[in-house]
Amino acid sequence: MSRIYLDWNATTPLRPESRAAMIAAMEVVGNPSSVHAEGRAAKAMMERARSKIASALGAEGADIVFTSGATEAAALACAGRGLSCAAVEHEAVAAWCDDGLAVDADGRVTLMDPARSALQLANSETGVVQDLPQGLAVSDLTQGFGKLPLAFNWLGCEMGLVSAHKLGGPKGVGALVLRRGLDVASQLKGGGQEMGRRAGTENLIGIAGFAAAAEAAARDLADGVWERVAEIRNILDSALSAMGIEIISVGNKVKRLPNTLNVIAPGWKGETQVMAMDLAGFAISAGSACSSGKVRASRVLKAMGYGDEAAGQAIRISLGPDVTETQVLRFAEAWARDYKRIRSRVA
Repeated sequence: MSRIYLDWNATTPLRPESRAAMIAAMEVVGNPSSVHAEGRAAKAMMERARSKIASALGAEGADIVFTSGATEAAALACAGRGLSCAAVEHEAVAAWCDDGLAVDADGRVTLMDPARSALQLANSETGVVQDLPQGLAVSDLTQGFGKLPLAFNWLGCEMGLVSAHKLGGPKGVGALVLRRGLDVASQLKGGGQEMGRRAGTENLIGIAGFAAAAEAAARDLADGVWERVAEIRNILDSALSAMGIEIISVGNKVKRLPNTLNVIAPGWKGETQVMAMDLAGFAISAGSACSSGKVRASRVLKAMGYGDEAAGQAIRISLGPDVTETQVLRFAEAWARDYKRIRSRVA
């Protein structure tokens, strides 16, 4: 049987629109910083892409600073600012912040001083969606962009982080979105590209693919595609719960991303589940892709109050528009079969 990809929060398949846009960009010779005709053509393509991304993100009038991804955008936004965050933040943000903010059992974060805080819109492991307060310094929008209706201009945050490969674009390109008039200290010194905020010749091919993916993602949202994904996620959640197995579905009491299911299976280590399902033809994860190669309990679940053992027994299943009901039911059957076999050995 063909493999079934259920790890969309780690990275998404490349959209056909994005592939076509990148192929077209490969034919553009000029450097966007050059003043001759070829350079102006490259510059024009890049600025059209910038405008398309701003429109898809509801960030008209904001500054879009292209980076190598959300991780670099986090460094650009957070370095040297003395921000606070919670332990559920992605490590790309948490690395620059003090993790003193409180997290409840549902993964919701309590902010004391939004202007001095970073708060993600949605968690990559649990899918839990946060309410962003007005005046928030930085928000990681990476998982929400393309899956949730959002408009940067209405969110209330000063800066946002986005990445192309989370919504069907290429890997290796992202952006920092900041309100017009704000400034950040460049982490890369050189030619002064991106309004002096990020030196280095821009990745025009990746940027073109990013813009095409952002436009396509906006159309999907308008067409209700992710509402159907949520229905299939709920079918999977119900199917796993109906297997006669004691499991914990994390974050299901609060608003979550429409595609994300985090499940704790007592007695079965997360990384072992990932390997078993890989052999069965399913791609899932035991945490964020940036740390999935490390054998350790999820710090996100630990912050929510789960012990080391339970946090180490969690898997994340994240769906996309291409995933069908038949496929998730096949996964549920395969997963339950292996889990029951593991439990019978322990008993």
